[in-house]
Amino acid sequence: MRDYKVEFEKRVNFIKSVLAESGVKGIVYGNSGGKDSALVGILCKAACDNTVGIILPCTSRRNYDEDTADAKEVAARYNIETRTVDLTPVKEAELKALDGVATINAAALSNIAPRLRMLTLYAVAAAENRLVAGTGNKSEAYVGYFTKWGDGAHDFNPIADLTVTEIYEFLRYLDAPKCVIEKAPSAALFDGQTDETEMGVTYAELDTYLSGEDIPADKKEIVEHMHKASEHKRKKIIVYTNQ
Repeated sequence: MRDYKVEFEKRVNFIKSVLAESGVKGIVYGNSGGKDSALVGILCKAACDNTVGIILPCTSRRNYDEDTADAKEVAARYNIETRTVDLTPVKEAELKALDGVATINAAALSNIAPRLRMLTLYAVAAAENRLVAGTGNKSEAYVGYFTKWGDGAHDFNPIADLTVTEIYEFLRYLDAPKCVIEKAPSAALFDGQTDETEMGVTYAELDTYLSGEDIPADKKEIVEHMHKASEHKRKKIIVYTNQ
């Protein structure tokens, strides 16, 4: 297990150095009410008092109920400024604008909300001279379980090297609210959705694989397939070079 006292100090200092180099006045991040955003919010607030968490509900009932309540509980415990932007009408307007332009399939539909959230965060960042903090972890990055130019976009990420298992360990060390630690992880892209069900593998199995240990053959196949299929998400943008 990591020494999370030392980890906390190092990550707070990392954030402070990023802010000092950039010359911005603060930080903004998406406060989803989940494990990753909770840890990022706690770290950012410790490094910069001018940290704002934006709650960004969009369509799903869980966004408006459980996730919003959990996001507010984390913010209250760590004294993080909170704002809310309802993105449901924005998503509806986008779909209306696309009507007759393209047939939106399930993949395209599920990626709209994460991209609208990032658009919103960058609008706030630009308006108030802030940096956008990323909330992605190592486990999800490995299998590409994130939206390109959505939750995969950010100016800096203080938890990118941590697996989901380590995220939970860190949150327990920080005495984060149980509601964040105990609920099933979900992007809440639609009602009833959970990360592990959608992936077909648990985070425990995924993190075991990442540690170099064996997992059931069928689960290993899922992990390796997801990793290969999502390689484009981890590569730099393809650009033309005059050779």
